[in-house]
Amino acid sequence: MGKYKVRRYAGMNRTYYFYVLFRFMRLSYAFILICLLSCATAVAQQNAAPGKSYLKALDYMAKKDKAKAYETMQAALREEPSNPDVYSMLGQWYFKDHRFKEATEVFIKASQSCQNGAKAFALPLAKSLLHNYSPDQALQLVAAYGTMREKSQWVLLREQAYFMRQALAAPLRDTIFNIGLRVNSPYAETFPYITADTQNLFFTRRVNGMDEDFYTAHIDSCGGWFKARNMGSPPNSKHPESAQSISGDGHYLFFMKCENRSETGWDQGGCDLFMAYTADSVWSVPENFGGTINTPAFEGMPCLSPDNRQLYFVSNREGGYGGFDIWMSEFKDGLWQAPRNLGPQINTSYDETAPFIHVDNNTLYYVSNGLPGMGGQDIYYSRRVNDTTWGKPQNMGYPVNTAYDENSINLSFDGSRAFFASDRDSAAGNFDLYEMQMPQTAKPIPVALIKGCTYDSLNRERLNMTSIYINDPKTGEPMYHYTSNRGDGSYMMTLPAGYVYTYSADRIGYTAITGTIDLTGKKNTEVLHYSIPLLPNDYVKPVYDSMIAIVPFPINSKAITDTGRTILQAAITPWLGEKGITILINGYTDNSGNPMLNEELSYLRANLVRDAVSEMGIDPTNIEAKGWGEANPVAPNDSDDNKNLNRRVEVIIRR
Repeated sequence: MGKYKVRRYAGMNRTYYFYVLFRFMRLSYAFILICLLSCATAVAQQNAAPGKSYLKALDYMAKKDKAKAYETMQAALREEPSNPDVYSMLGQWYFKDHRFKEATEVFIKASQSCQNGAKAFALPLAKSLLHNYSPDQALQLVAAYGTMREKSQWVLLREQAYFMRQALAAPLRDTIFNIGLRVNSPYAETFPYITADTQNLFFTRRVNGMDEDFYTAHIDSCGGWFKARNMGSPPNSKHPESAQSISGDGHYLFFMKCENRSETGWDQGGCDLFMAYTADSVWSVPENFGGTINTPAFEGMPCLSPDNRQLYFVSNREGGYGGFDIWMSEFKDGLWQAPRNLGPQINTSYDETAPFIHVDNNTLYYVSNGLPGMGGQDIYYSRRVNDTTWGKPQNMGYPVNTAYDENSINLSFDGSRAFFASDRDSAAGNFDLYEMQMPQTAKPIPVALIKGCTYDSLNRERLNMTSIYINDPKTGEPMYHYTSNRGDGSYMMTLPAGYVYTYSADRIGYTAITGTIDLTGKKNTEVLHYSIPLLPNDYVKPVYDSMIAIVPFPINSKAITDTGRTILQAAITPWLGEKGITILINGYTDNSGNPMLNEELSYLRANLVRDAVSEMGIDPTNIEAKGWGEANPVAPNDSDDNKNLNRRVEVIIRR
């Protein structure tokens, strides 16, 4: 959209805002076209009064009677063969309806029939020619009129025409097919997501242009799909849910939700990011990400990195490069950090949307309308250079991208297949899902899938909430951070194949362990089963390690109570001035809600106690605070009283 941004006015219904927002994304070219044609008309015929047929055609179109609208506007053209208003409107209708050949014919006739028509209709004609796969003719107009006042648009159009000429001369092998009526419907289907085992397909369906829900389809024995079903509530609700992303281990659902209502500031603006969790098959009630990620601007289209620690999303917040940009936030020390923009190599002054980071964690696929392409929205990919830098975006080529809109993409685990949304076979914005074999040049880096669990090496019981740190095989620096699942202690990791990785695993109550995972010679289709045993600390708490206080916290509390502060003061006072001691502060929660948010809450409470202990006179360099979330409960989480016992911060003196 570039400078043609959707702005939200006071009192605008947020669902309507969301709808208008996507209408602008889909029809940005048509909207620009209207503006340009209005200018052309004003120059060519400032005082012309509209004829009756013209007005009647507009009335038919307002009533959504397209057949009569087209028929009547054609009659208006016969009545007024030199009126630029008629050509402008008819050409715009054809363009909007993806009838690019007819739009081209209208603008050619307008160029020949209207006063100053060749100049006035040069840009819409060039756009129509480009969308009609006629780049050479479009370039002729660029050469003749490319220095007009719409210079920036001519520059982008020239680049698109050159790209289209090359793409059409060397098309990719066409393996693209519509995945069928069991998934696609008369409504719009977008944002496909295929699970690692390729057995389940999730997507968003937009009904009546407004309401959006999540659907899922399961593969049948013949390789097709059973009829798609609504995922139900939760996660779906009466509000629009869209653009789902499911973590590699299948336990977290990230998505955008609109039409939110609350008293806070950060979820009163555009759409916001939400998350839900499942330990098995039932999704939790979705929770808002909060003010670190969400703002009064638009936040949506999330995608999670394979280790669940980096969140890519789309926003038009301040600090971007124009229109919609792709941003990224890291989950670190129990908190989602302030997001950072991916930078000008990825983002342009137009719109970048629908990011998808493959499980190789090195290849980013996304959609843009600000780079040279086939017209409309195209799919691109970029390779990671380092933690903060991405390589030059590459267009996926023709016929993956077309003169129509391609709006989202997702790849299989092995990178061999892609699922994407396009409106190439329907009206503008009425997307279907398609499947294709990935071209070799655009495939992600080969990865290996590691499945396993962490367990007690003595009694063989599985251990949840174990932190597993994978180190970069080249630098030895930490690269990924995985956490074993709340329910069964399992984990799933994806790592680029061909390397030997070192790792460390750590859990409260157990001795940290290091080891190696050898992926040399592994292929991206292989699944490696690798579990990690942990040895319990081989001692009862020694006399040198003494718990001196347990600070309780009420449910959802983020502040130390007066009672808790009194307990803390009494415990710390005897140790003031003592030399050679370390104070260990461990925060815990019960198992209510979302494990990732519980980890964040336990960190916050531990840090509150750390700050209070420091204020009481203990040197902060001698204090270590950490949050352990739901790990190490002191009572079963089966009653309110027992959960109250588990919501605590322990203070331990080590000397």
